[in-house]
Amino acid sequence: MSLVLDPAAQDLLFREARTANTFTDEPVTDEQVQAIYDLVKYGPTAFNQSPLRITLVRSAEARERLVKHMAEGNQPKTATAPLVAILSADNEFHEELPALFPHFPAAKDVFFSERPAREGAAALNAALQAAYFIVGVRAAGLAAGPMTGLDFAGVQKEFLDDDHTPLMVVNIGKPGEDAWFPRSPRLEYDEVVTTV
Repeated sequence: MSLVLDPAAQDLLFREARTANTFTDEPVTDEQVQAIYDLVKYGPTAFNQSPLRITLVRSAEARERLVKHMAEGNQPKTATAPLVAILSADNEFHEELPALFPHFPAAKDVFFSERPAREGAAALNAALQAAYFIVGVRAAGLAAGPMTGLDFAGVQKEFLDDDHTPLMVVNIGKPGEDAWFPRSPRLEYDEVVTTV
């Protein structure tokens, strides 16, 4: 059985997709980011909770504040990427549920009245949305450089609040010279899938 998606799109989104480590200086516009979000917002989450929040780091001052919280190897690429996004999970996502899940607005209180339940749900579903966001960046013809090598507590204190948990930082732009490390191996189907 073949996939329905055009092979060129399969390559763009998956087979040729790599984490970019260098970028050109071509800017990433607000319109491009809006188009990415307008596509990926349709990716499913449990209860349609949509807890991902995106903080765009554009100013030189904000970039400097972020770079100091990145692992040493991630600092140069974060300092020079055309756009950097901090992806976080909103632990108060349940406040939006009456609008986002209108056929069961009581889900807000029935399932998510306790903070630990919200934090677990937000972390999982925002991570799903972060993956959608990365694929959306690729669909826009840009490269993404997602990173978790950072001081999470420092990034939270510097850019977020106690209700938002940082998940990752993503550098975004057109890939630059020597942007890619060699392709790493992948597990095969029979190493991953078990039938019971």
